[in-house]
Amino acid sequence: MRTSGVLMHLTSLPGPYGVGTMGKAAREFADFLAQGGQTYWQILPIGPTSYGDSPYQCFSTFAGNPYLIDLDILAEEGLLEKREYAFLDWGSDPVRVDYGLLHENRFPVLRKAVARLLEAPPADYTVFLAENGTWLRDYALFMALKDANGGKPWWEWAEPLRCREQTALARARKDQSAGVAFHQGLQYLFFRQWRALKAYANGKGVHFIGDLPIYVALDSADVWSKPHLFQLDGELRPVEVAGCPPDAFTADGQLWGNPLFDWDAMERDGYGWWIERIRRQRGFYDLLRIDHFRGFESYYAIPFGDENARRGVWKPGPGMKLFRAVEHALGRQAIIAEDLGFLTDGVRQLLRDSGFPGMKVLEFAFDSRGEESDYLPHNYDKHCVAYVGTHDNDTALGWLETVDPADRAMAVDYLKLTEEEGLNWGLMRGVWASPAELAVVQIQDILGLGSEARMNEPSTLGLNWQWRALPGAFTSEIAKRVRHEVVLYRRCRRED
Repeated sequence: MRTSGVLMHLTSLPGPYGVGTMGKAAREFADFLAQGGQTYWQILPIGPTSYGDSPYQCFSTFAGNPYLIDLDILAEEGLLEKREYAFLDWGSDPVRVDYGLLHENRFPVLRKAVARLLEAPPADYTVFLAENGTWLRDYALFMALKDANGGKPWWEWAEPLRCREQTALARARKDQSAGVAFHQGLQYLFFRQWRALKAYANGKGVHFIGDLPIYVALDSADVWSKPHLFQLDGELRPVEVAGCPPDAFTADGQLWGNPLFDWDAMERDGYGWWIERIRRQRGFYDLLRIDHFRGFESYYAIPFGDENARRGVWKPGPGMKLFRAVEHALGRQAIIAEDLGFLTDGVRQLLRDSGFPGMKVLEFAFDSRGEESDYLPHNYDKHCVAYVGTHDNDTALGWLETVDPADRAMAVDYLKLTEEEGLNWGLMRGVWASPAELAVVQIQDILGLGSEARMNEPSTLGLNWQWRALPGAFTSEIAKRVRHEVVLYRRCRRED
């Protein structure tokens, strides 16, 4: 069945309290998607973000981001009073998240809500703690210790805690019991709201595509609690870190800095950590996109401490051994493989062996030199997911403004773009009309926004992850136009 979806992260939803949440605006967006004939709502990772605010650098791969907890819902539940949050400074720009203000003002409010929650915990609270104990105990202690250490990364803590000496951990659980309880309560509130939102969207026929980064952050509960699964030396420092090699766009390559997995240790453990990670992520979402899929075939390893990625080397990944272990434990999984970047025959073979659909990005397709591209729609295999651009790319209109003029001319000719139709609509038509079984467009392109609405520009700092939609942006008129297009290209069964 041909389907379509829209990419917009939860933080980009409109609302009065500084950032998009899982509240009223999220339900209204699900309504908009349903009216527009969409099957999927794709979001970015929902973990608790660290310095830089990137959803791809989280304090835990299992936990939820407290910023996404809706304050109005907490007030309706009696856990907050509106006067405790409605008049705080959440920022002056409705189309930008001010993460500094958010960090300063959100947590004192959430502490009040959790305190009231724990005065009389709901009947399912102890069940939640038990069901999530494999990750939550370590995560809550990790966050409590970060709070107690002024936010310092775990490798700057006192050695007994850094090295997880059992006596020190037991003492810390006692000394930081209030902080542990707070972070456990936060996670309960997060996942209660997430389950409610997902049930609402699913009831409208809208399903979630989640995003799983291949790597985790060095300053995370994942690395601190299980250092033996990562390539760390005797001082618990990374031996090598993740990134991408130099290419035509980045002379120094990309230095991500994430610790690399010790794949031999993970194999000896039967890939248990990965199995639990995917099991939990598939519990969040209806369909899961795995970022940087090529890293499972071979990964780029950069010496720790290098200032750029030039000295990195490729090393073999786990390949199908990992995915066979996951399928044996969990059954066949609904996964999209982000197979962009430097591809080899080995990566292509891994994609075929896995059976997962790969990705096609229309903005990568147009090369006026006449070279044939796998990203041109006439070359798409049905078993793929087509995008105009992803969160790492410019918006459709922004791309047209900045791309090489000859490549733009090719795109205009190939897609028969016109101002009358709207250049953004012509680019979206390119993926909707393509053979791809699933086509996903960014909400910024539906709204006709330019580079000012770009979500992320890789290898830059300061302005990423901030964009938000204005209140009232998702109109019935726009939804009806989207529905007409996806019905026309048989991605929706009928037009109401």
